[in-house]
Amino acid sequence: MSYKYLKTKSEGGIVGITLNRPPLNVLTIAMMEELIDALKWAQQEPGALLVIDAEGKAFSAGVDVADHTPDKVGQMIDVFDRLFKTMFEVEKPIVALVNGAALGGGYEIVLACDLVVASEKAKLGQPEINVGVFPPVACYILPRLVSWPRALEIMLSGETFSAARAEQMGLVNKVLPADDFASGCSDFLKKFLAQSPVVLALTKKAALAGQGKSFLDGIKIIDKIYLDELMQTEDAVEGLNAFTEKRRPVWKGK
Repeated sequence: MSYKYLKTKSEGGIVGITLNRPPLNVLTIAMMEELIDALKWAQQEPGALLVIDAEGKAFSAGVDVADHTPDKVGQMIDVFDRLFKTMFEVEKPIVALVNGAALGGGYEIVLACDLVVASEKAKLGQPEINVGVFPPVACYILPRLVSWPRALEIMLSGETFSAARAEQMGLVNKVLPADDFASGCSDFLKKFLAQSPVVLALTKKAALAGQGKSFLDGIKIIDKIYLDELMQTEDAVEGLNAFTEKRRPVWKGK
């Protein structure tokens, strides 16, 4: 796929989207439209993981202030909402690799990912309150990821915080040294790439299906996914056979 503000790749089980509007990868309406299209492409592309990273010194400094003007803000909010709707429709686990600042709308993209790896130099936060607005998507996601007081502190203070602090709050899976970021990310991804792509996607689907429901309602849906989808895959059969035969499974992604 060819884009003005993005790079894409698909190899080794990884479908990759790179934000490519350096140095700060400020999100314009046009760039977000491209990202929506790239996410739809990634959903259809074979692979175990969708990895989102960035060129330049920042992951993303957020949405362009120029797109907040009265004549553009309605269009901006529409495309912003469609961006996250499309992210939530991606069945593959989505991994954010954050090697720099992720602020405002840029951090909301990180929050919408399933797994997050960050460089020790990364700065994260929702500074919107400092310019008199609030982060719509973070208002939805953050209270579902951390405690209510912590979510409100992040959004009401507008302060940035380190990757190490984010890891303490459970918002980052792993913090890596800045000078070893690429190889550290590769090592982190290996443990997921060793699994069946179809089972990774179904595990994510089942985990999402149970959210916000009682145990009885949630487990009913999860069991249906297990019996009607998971156990109909070739990889589930292969995994169980490989275990009993004491050998490594050979995944087909089916």
